[in-house]
Formats: sequence, C-alpha cells, structure tokens
Amino acid sequence: MNKRQFLQSGALALSVIPLGLLPLSSCAATGSKTQAAGLSRDIILPQQLNPGDTVALVSPSKATDERLDIQIASEVMQALGFKVKLGQHLDGRRGHLAGTDAERADDINAMFADPQVKAIICLRGGSGAARLLPLLDYPLIKRNPKVLLGYSDITALHNAINAQTGLVTFHGPNGTGSWNSFNAEQFQRVFFQREQMLYQNELNAKDELVPRQNRIETITGGKVQGQLIGGNLTVLTALAGSPYLPDFTGKILFLEDVEEAPYRVDRMLSTLKLMGALDKIAGFIFGECTACRPGGGFGWLTMDQIFDDHIKPLNIPAYRGAMIGHISKQFIVPHGATVEMDADAGTFRMLQGVFQS
Repeated sequence: MNKRQFLQSGALALSVIPLGLLPLSSCAATGSKTQAAGLSRDIILPQQLNPGDTVALVSPSKATDERLDIQIASEVMQALGFKVKLGQHLDGRRGHLAGTDAERADDINAMFADPQVKAIICLRGGSGAARLLPLLDYPLIKRNPKVLLGYSDITALHNAINAQTGLVTFHGPNGTGSWNSFNAEQFQRVFFQREQMLYQNELNAKDELVPRQNRIETITGGKVQGQLIGGNLTVLTALAGSPYLPDFTGKILFLEDVEEAPYRVDRMLSTLKLMGALDKIAGFIFGECTACRPGGGFGWLTMDQIFDDHIKPLNIPAYRGAMIGHISKQFIVPHGATVEMDADAGTFRMLQGVFQS
C-alpha cells in the first residue's frame, strides 16, 4: 500500500473498547517536576457545537475519487446528530486538487461567513492546503470563530489560523476517515459534553503478557504546561519561513507522520532545529510515525537515535507514542489550547474549556 492509498483508507480498525480518554476529574496529579510556560493570553475559543446544528463539509486538499466518499462523510455527520451543508466545490477537481486554489479557499471563507454553519469538517487530507493560506480571510475567521476539524494535510490550516487569529482548532478525523466507536464517542465527549479531557492511550494486552500496542516511551521526564501546536511533520516543516507558523516559544509541540523513512524524519527535525523552533518549545509529544520504515542503502539512523539526537538534548518533558496520527483510533487534539503534559505518564490534559461559554 502506498502513501496515497494509506491516506485514503487509514490504518486497520482496532477492536478493543475505547478507554483511552478520561475526564479531567479522573486525573491525579502525580509525578516529578512541573514547569509552566507558553500560557497564551490571545487564545480565541470557537462557538459551542450541539446536536442539531449545521456543519459544513469542505475539501481543502486532494480531490475525492469517488462520490460515495462524500455520501459516507455526510452520513457520518448525520449519524453524529448534525445537518450537513456541502461546500460548493466539494467534488471539484483540478489535477490532484479538489478544484482551483480560489475555489477551495472560497468554500472555507464562505462557511466561516455563513451564520447557519457551526463547524467546518475537512473531507480529507492529501496535499494542497498550503496553497490556500494566502487566500483565506483571517479577519473574517477571527470574527466568526468556529470548530474546524481535520488532520494530515489540514495541519497547514491549523497552524496558519492559529498564527493569524489565535483560534483553537481540532486535529482529528477527517470526514472520510475512520469513525469507529472510539472516535465517535470521543467526538461526543469533546464537542457535546465539553469535557476537559485527559488524553491517555488505551492499552489492551490481548493474548500477550504485557501490552504491545499504543505503548508510550518517555524521552525526558517531567511535566509542563503550555499551548499545544503542531500536526503532521511533513506539512509543518513545509511552512518554514512563512508567516503561517505560530511562535514556538513556550509551546508544547506535537507531531506525527506516515510513510516517511527515518532519514527524512531526521531531516525534517533538523529543519525545525535549524529554524530555531526546537530550542523554543517547552514540551514535545510525538504520536505515530505509521509505516515509517527505513529504505535500502548502507544503513540508517533508528527512530530511537533520531529522538536521542534532536529531542533529548533539549532537556524538556518529552514522550513518543501518543495516539495521534494516521491510525484508526486517534485523539481529537485541541490545537492552540492550553494543556499540561506529563512525559512520565505519557498523557496530556486540557487545563481549561475550549469553547465559548
């Protein structure tokens, strides 16, 4: 399976009962040193989302190959309790893109401007969202703060909107992604019940003496508070040098990727180091690097060595293995919100509500 196919289909669904997200009340404050950094005073919260609201489906990146995908995404939103409005150019195509840059940007701007639309759900990822960033109406978005949900290539939108407006958006399943019981229940808890979530991997040993899946690895222990930013490593580093990356100072950086050989992960982390980003962050969370297998040649750095080289010397709380990325069951991460991470426990939790009261 190539990277494009993987982005379309996602990982195979897991079968265990969803236990990986706990309400804040279940979190006990334990462990080692606690740092405090990166508490932004410019965070803008989106409007609340409720059953019966209208949500919009837009396609900022790759074109949809089958009309059935749009139908399925619409049915998913309806099953979650919403009315659905389709972007005017949702099924458009220009090369591999879902229409021209202007058409795709117009759909996003129009949905932020539409008072009936309460949330904007990205149909899929792929490639091309970064082309829209100069065409988005950021003052309009700031005046009409709404939920924006998506991941992978949608990382470009999350970071640009954060950098330009301060709006909290949500890194999580796309409309055509996997909507298993874990993701559907999590959606309801985050958006309808508005819990201040503790994000903790679910573990299931199955027929093993100890769990093997969803294991976290502490790189450097400790706790830290800060604003959570990041997303897909490839997309994030492609924004280097642009005005569409947030200030990394005091932030907690979360990353993930899919089908990138370790040497490319090393190169992209080197980019973040050279641009000064890694030296500014207060905490680091790496999700899954799905199917990131080494290629041929005379040898390669392991992922362990890459994190030892780039992250461990920072001497900040850091862990890897969070349920973030191109996996069937994935956290819905409030991008731009203030959280506390515990690198020893391999968890992070919201420190405040992420919706307007």
